[in-house]
This record gives sequence, C-alpha cells and structure tokens, in this order.
Amino acid sequence: MTFDWSSARLPGKEESRMGCIYRRGKKYWIKYYRNGKPFSESSTSDKKAVAERLLKKREGEIAEGKLPGVVFDKVFFDELAEEFLSDYRINSKKSIARAERSVRNLRRAFEGMRVPQITTRQINSYIEMRLAEGVVNATINRELSALKRLLNLGARQTPPKVDRVPYIPMLKENNVRKGFIDYEEHVALLANLPQHVQPIVMFAYHTGWRLMEILTLQWDQVDLKECIVRLEPGDTKNDEGRTLYMDDELIAMMRGLYRQRHFRCPYVFHRNGNRIKDFRKSWKAACTKLGRPGLLFHDLRRTAVRDMIRAGIPEVVAMRISGHKTRSVFDRYNIVSQKDLKEAAVRREEYRTQKHGQLQNSYNRLHEAKKVVNILSATS
Repeated sequence: MTFDWSSARLPGKEESRMGCIYRRGKKYWIKYYRNGKPFSESSTSDKKAVAERLLKKREGEIAEGKLPGVVFDKVFFDELAEEFLSDYRINSKKSIARAERSVRNLRRAFEGMRVPQITTRQINSYIEMRLAEGVVNATINRELSALKRLLNLGARQTPPKVDRVPYIPMLKENNVRKGFIDYEEHVALLANLPQHVQPIVMFAYHTGWRLMEILTLQWDQVDLKECIVRLEPGDTKNDEGRTLYMDDELIAMMRGLYRQRHFRCPYVFHRNGNRIKDFRKSWKAACTKLGRPGLLFHDLRRTAVRDMIRAGIPEVVAMRISGHKTRSVFDRYNIVSQKDLKEAAVRREEYRTQKHGQLQNSYNRLHEAKKVVNILSATS
C-alpha cells in the first residue's frame, strides 16, 4: 500500500488529523476524519485527480457539519423497508397489510440497492415495470407513497440514514370507481346471497359503513332499547368514534339477529357462532346471477352516501353516519347517475314551464289592466 501525502489538506474545525490519498491495487482511495473517526473510501478510479476531487468534496461536507457521503452508501433499501414496517407496527396503523404488499412489490426492484442508488431514473423504471404488468395507477401511487415514506423516515433519523430524498413522480389516478346499487338490485342481490351474508349487506346498504367496521361489530356496541349502534375511537379507520341511530328496518333486523345470537360469540354477524371473515365467493356468485359481475361490496358505501343526500340529509350529518372524514372523499362517493341527470332535465323543463306560465299570467293581467284603463279614459 503506497500513501500519497501530496494531496493532504489541513484539518477542519472538527478534525484532528489530515486527509490523505493512497493506492490500493490500481484504484486510488481516500482517507479522512470526522470527530476523530477515520473514514476510508474508494474513488473507484485509477486517476489521482478523481480521488483529489472526492477528498475535497468529503472535507467540504465535514466542514459544513454533514455526514460524509460514504455513510449513506452503507445503508440499503432493505434496512429502511424493515424500519418502515416497524413504524406501522409500533403505531398500530390499520393499513399495515397494504404497507406490507407495497414493500413486497418494491423489493422486486430495489432489494439489495444502496440508498444513493435509488434515483428518479430508477423509480421511473419501476413505474414502467408495474404499468407493463397491468397494475392500475392508484396501486402504483400507493407503492410510491410507501417508498417516499420509508426514505423520509430514514432522513429524519438521528443520525440520518438518507442524505436526500429523490423526486418521486406520481401518476394521474383515472380509475376512480363509480359503481352504485339501486334499491331493486339491492333486493335481488339479497335473494341470491346466503342467509348469513344477507344482514351484512343490508346493514351496509343502510349505513354506508366499511366492511371491517361491520364484520367486527359486537353486541356490547348495540343498544336495542335506545336503537343505536356505537363505534368507539380506534374501531374506525379514521380513529374517530360515531353513533348510528337505526331506522325501523335495521331495528327489526338487529332484534332478529339478537334472538338468534350465540352466547359464546360476541359478534353481531356470525355463521354458526364464528365471526364471518370473508364471503367474496358468495358475493361474486350473487352479482353474476344479478347480471352485475363487476359490483364491489364497497359500492354499497357509495350507494348509501348518494341515497342520504337524495333524501335531503345534510352533508355534514351524512358524513358522520358513513364515517367520512374528508370532504374530497365524500364528494367522490356522492355519485350522480344517469337517472339523476334525466330527473334534472325533467325538473328543468318543469321550471321553465312554470316560469313561462307565470310570465303569461302576468302578461294577461297587464293586458286586462290596460283594457280597463282605456275604457275608463273613453267614458271620461
């Protein structure tokens, strides 16, 4: 190993030794100090000038109080991904399953990659790969959000593990669902569903609650005397509790379920005393028989929001019932159908006819008044 002290520089305020350049095989390496701790780094070049520029860059970083870049080169995507998932577990975030799916897909492109290698160019390559696989924009954006989050968590640590977060482009989401279920379809759908699934669908149609909020509902949250159902903070997606006052149809259904309850099962919706966890197969079969194979259970949530607004329920009240926290999401669910547009045309025509009739009556009264004035003028 041959040392070249000709490029050694005076130490900065935090240094107690000088940096140096030396050769290891055919490549030039540099050595420098931060707070007395030595750092060695390859310039990856056999040219001395390249090593000199790298040494100067590292000394500049140290003089500014920054960690030298070689520190970040030792951090890999895998480490940040584990810390990202750990953050979800520590904070008991309800979307942990989605976060795990995002990380699994991100690992396909970034596993084993050093953090400085995760650039916008690499991210664009990942986006192209996912688009080629037929993945929708919304799913890709959730994965990109996970990538941005894990990099930001690394940058906020002390000491930081990420020097800078690259620009992460987001895709335009044009795949917003607009499905809803009319009352006649709702009745037909119930007829094609198993008996243990029917109350779940009816409850969702009336309330617009999320599926997991319904499936995890327990009898100690139901007050049949006061006809209310309560969700405590922490039981909902947005961690805000809410109270539902049931209408007559829901009350009758809940009382029937209460009479059929299993004393060892605390859940309102169950099958032979076991909580219902999944009924996608039954749902798909029923929708196919109905002639609507593309329907989603979530369409019941959109339908409930639309029907509440049609019924004249104030939007702020409807949001409290359905559990929407942000207005933007609520507006997306308040769907306008073809039937709504036709009704608007009819009402517009009725309005014009009414106004035309009012104007015609006013004109006739004015004409009659002029005739009276003329007669009086002639007699005088």
